[in-house]
Amino acid sequence: MKKLILIVAIAAAAVYGLSRNDPSAPPSATTDVTSAAHDGNSIARAFEYRRSNIQVEGQGTVTRILPDDADGSRHQRFILRLDSGQSLLIAHNIDLAPRIDDLGQGDRVAFHGEYEWNQKGGVIHWTHHDPDGSHQDGWIRHDGRIYQ
Repeated sequence: MKKLILIVAIAAAAVYGLSRNDPSAPPSATTDVTSAAHDGNSIARAFEYRRSNIQVEGQGTVTRILPDDADGSRHQRFILRLDSGQSLLIAHNIDLAPRIDDLGQGDRVAFHGEYEWNQKGGVIHWTHHDPDGSHQDGWIRHDGRIYQ
């Protein structure tokens, strides 16, 4: 009987160990959400699993220019459609970084910032330097120029 219990315990440990390394398994609650994700697929996974506070990098096409958000820190806002079809709201802090003055619908934009989940596809913010040095710097690239 003791051998059977030992065999069952070893088998359970092996199955548990293999399932933790399965790359197709959904991220667990202990996933390091501060690591950088560098492709639209990672952003799609963050959206699917409702993850936030993830450093991401990607690119897409501007589909809509929104009015600035002037409540608190001012943010230039626009909707970006990734090549995957997912839409993101970009909220670029223009109190800490330069405004993208010549931004227009149909323009291609690359970004590095922090992803926050919402039901519409997500928000990218922290697309600027951090004056306190406590957060990873972000940026937006448009027409060969970096805004941070």
